[in-house]
Amino acid sequence: MTNNSAAQPLNAPSPSRNSTSAKDWVKTLATYREPNQWRSAFELAVSVGPFIGIWALAWLAMSVSPWLTLALSLFNALFLLRLFTIQHDCGHGSFFKERAVSDWVGRVIGVLTLTPYAVWRRTHSIHHSSAGHLGKRGIGDIMTLTVDEYNALSRFDQLRYRVYRSPLFLFGFVPSYLFLLQNRLPFGLMNGARYWISAMGTNLVIAAILVVIWYFGGFSALLLIFLPTTILAATAGMWLFYVQHQFEDTHWSTEENWQLHDAALEGSSHYVLPPVLQWFSANIGIHHVHHLYSRIPFYRLTEVLRDHTELAQANRMTIAQSLTCTRLHLWDAKGKQLLSFSQARDL
Repeated sequence: MTNNSAAQPLNAPSPSRNSTSAKDWVKTLATYREPNQWRSAFELAVSVGPFIGIWALAWLAMSVSPWLTLALSLFNALFLLRLFTIQHDCGHGSFFKERAVSDWVGRVIGVLTLTPYAVWRRTHSIHHSSAGHLGKRGIGDIMTLTVDEYNALSRFDQLRYRVYRSPLFLFGFVPSYLFLLQNRLPFGLMNGARYWISAMGTNLVIAAILVVIWYFGGFSALLLIFLPTTILAATAGMWLFYVQHQFEDTHWSTEENWQLHDAALEGSSHYVLPPVLQWFSANIGIHHVHHLYSRIPFYRLTEVLRDHTELAQANRMTIAQSLTCTRLHLWDAKGKQLLSFSQARDL
């Protein structure tokens, strides 16, 4: 093991390697799965309401100062991020008791987040069912090569992988590409009619809204409100997704060694954020618990940590520690760690 783990402090072993196995935790976590209808409605209201209100304020501020408009738009990205996380819960069927209600809320939010709901729900389900499986990479994840796979590449392909894994590309280009362009088509699910309906239906509503914005506010409204809010929220979401699985002691294994529950718990971090950021991200940092039992509403994840110290201490990662994760790019199958290019070269 290398020094200064980016994901876990010393003496904080993964619970699946401690007294309780990952599979055994499932029965315990099932007791937290029931959503509270009123609580869910409240969480939705305090996310949608401010988002619309700040959008309106930013619009009015265009007649005062473009910088004020931009500042409000960037702040509003936090509420858009929170709405995406609520959409995420809807996709797991954990936000409302009635699946149909969750689905329709998810579809509507999907217009705001530029994310076709049915397409995202399916690809995210694939991510959950195959996370940490070396033989099932490619959908709903960030491509991660093993050291041996990287060494077998040509110089040109190694360069392409280095560019792909660079922070500038992953957090400067990918978020905008993913939400503004890639989401417009059901990539990975091109043969499914329902996914085309989801993508095209979402696109039509988005297009109609953008036309209305342009008609009444001109290109300034699009450039100063719509794009900054969307791009910053997408970038923050990309960062959160990255640190949730790309840390030193994460979990990757081949078919013969892969186990769903172990991969879910060991391969997902517990991102410890300041309370205000934890609220705006809707507890998505408690990702190890979420991956192990995705039917728990986000507002009950804190209950799990409060009741189970073993889980509260597992896979902890602070913001400072998470910054070092950007230098980790290759999976060492023998040492079972994510390494930097320089560390891999020294093996």
